[in-house]
Amino acid sequence: MSERESFKSRLGFLLVSAGCAIGIGNVWKFPWLVGQYGGGIFVLFYLIFLVIMGVPVLSMEIGIGRGSRQSTVNGFKALEKEGTKWHFEGYLSIVGCYLLLMFYNSVAGWMVNYTYKFLTGVFASPSVDVESVFNSMLSSPLESLIFLFVVVAIAVIVCAKGLENGVEKVNKVMMIGLLCLIIILVIHSFTLPGAKSGLSFYLVPSFKNIEEKGLINTLVAAMNQAFFTLSLGICAMEIFGTYMSKDNTLLSESIRICALDTFVAFASGLIIFPACFSYGVTPDAGPSLIFMTLPKVFMNMPLGSLWGTLFFVFMSFAALSTVIAVMENIVASFMDTWHISRTKSVIINAIALSILSLPVAFEGNLLKGVTVIGNRAFLDSWDFIVSNLLLPIGSLIVCLFCTQKSGWGFDGYITEANTGNGIKLKKNKAMKIYLSYILPLFIVLIIVLGLI
Repeated sequence: MSERESFKSRLGFLLVSAGCAIGIGNVWKFPWLVGQYGGGIFVLFYLIFLVIMGVPVLSMEIGIGRGSRQSTVNGFKALEKEGTKWHFEGYLSIVGCYLLLMFYNSVAGWMVNYTYKFLTGVFASPSVDVESVFNSMLSSPLESLIFLFVVVAIAVIVCAKGLENGVEKVNKVMMIGLLCLIIILVIHSFTLPGAKSGLSFYLVPSFKNIEEKGLINTLVAAMNQAFFTLSLGICAMEIFGTYMSKDNTLLSESIRICALDTFVAFASGLIIFPACFSYGVTPDAGPSLIFMTLPKVFMNMPLGSLWGTLFFVFMSFAALSTVIAVMENIVASFMDTWHISRTKSVIINAIALSILSLPVAFEGNLLKGVTVIGNRAFLDSWDFIVSNLLLPIGSLIVCLFCTQKSGWGFDGYITEANTGNGIKLKKNKAMKIYLSYILPLFIVLIIVLGLI
């Protein structure tokens, strides 16, 4: 067996892992959830759940990778007790990664498309009908296809170059570029005339702001977002554990990844809410906030085309970093499980993903009106399966695998988690009870509420 690839630097590991976690959920979903669920009070609940749920499960997922030095299926096989079938979660995670990219590729294509539109002056005039531009994009099979293939091609080229020369190098550039763009856009938002009102809504917790949605619904939404923002449960993060060193504890690295992920989500709000309040746009516009509401804001700003272009470059980097990271997980899993070369794995998955992503690309045109689950079209159906089923169920399996005797077991997980320098998990009864029973109950609650 050839020597396993590894990251060139610790910074590379952190940026690539954070790039996998940072995606549309941070820069698109988080701001509109904050807007719909009362601003600062939602942010407070989100941060609490991120610490008590997100960080522990993330440490478990990357721990399976680092402890086994194998991707998904083989990783579980290497750590599970003889005769058990925990490794079926590996196959389930590959399916989850596929389903994720089957709709994520198209949405990432929308971000790249809007970057192109702002760059070429489509939104240069305040009189432009923004809704028509978005609907026209969705209704054009050719336009949808072109930008879908652009996204797939980028991921394929990067992954074909390998971990260090492809995934690590490109994600480093994109993540550093993303962080620089955030700083520029945040500073600009602070200079807008209504910035103070937007920041007050976003940063000051107030129970008055959740009267419409209710406390329970706000808590559930915050719990869901804290959990799903890290893309846990489909072992998208596990693969990067296989490449990382044992110099630092899992908890320390998990906290750093979560901090980067949260910084991007938090900064997105600092960009969006001052802009919304400055131009009289309601912050609870929902999913349409990015594609229909914010373009109107940029169109009315001085140098709006420039700020719109920078914003959607930022959005594209966030989306593409996830696409590349999840693609790497799939490619590496095929290499390890079926013992094929990286080139062959990339070609097989590039063809498969290009074909399987077509239904979402065509759901606004050639397949308009076709539904899969209930009244949901392809994108919403794949998103429902991934977000409401595969992510929480997969995370529950990972959590139980790392704490139950029939799996890796609490002692095995804690030993791996505490290897290296940094914050260590206490190996006591209280920690075992929390990780083995209370945390799984939280995840079960998410599963149940997600199906109601």
